[in-house]
Amino acid sequence: MTAPTALIVIDVQEEYFSGALQIEHPERTASLAHIGEAMDAATRNGDAVVVIRQNGPGDLFATGSPTWTVRPEVLGRHHDVLIDKTLPGAFTGTSLEQWLAARDIGHVTIAGYMTNVCCDTTARQAFHLGLGVTFLHDATGVPAMPGVDGAPIAAPRLHEAALAALGMIGIELASTREWIERRSAVAPAR
Repeated sequence: MTAPTALIVIDVQEEYFSGALQIEHPERTASLAHIGEAMDAATRNGDAVVVIRQNGPGDLFATGSPTWTVRPEVLGRHHDVLIDKTLPGAFTGTSLEQWLAARDIGHVTIAGYMTNVCCDTTARQAFHLGLGVTFLHDATGVPAMPGVDGAPIAAPRLHEAALAALGMIGIELASTREWIERRSAVAPAR
């Protein structure tokens, strides 16, 4: 990863901690700690940090509601920009692509929630735009969700299935620790 890099922190909002979509796997406290570690490392290495916030639809993530609020563990850390979105992909209907291009960023690292929806969609969008993509598998997470037949699909199964598909198309999967060690080796602190 020699191209300028941005860490994209997606939808780390109260909805996933006290709302209807509580993160189950990886466990939300642990995944939140990894997100914070990644943000701190990105800042130390001079990488851009982008925070994405979901707005709506309906009662989920209703703008201004308690569950819409970005967690203080994220907002309290350095970030270069906060971008609002209304759809799963952080590139759709937002300024993210232009913001990255203006800074010659050629690689993005994905962290946040949900592994199989907004993080997956954003990773694929970045990949389709020709950006390098790393997906931090322990700094993302998912709740259990109903399957086609209405029976619940366990969160670990959803998480692993999303990761398998991303890895198959060429997106790099890494733990936060692995990513921090690699970034620290190639990006001197500024």
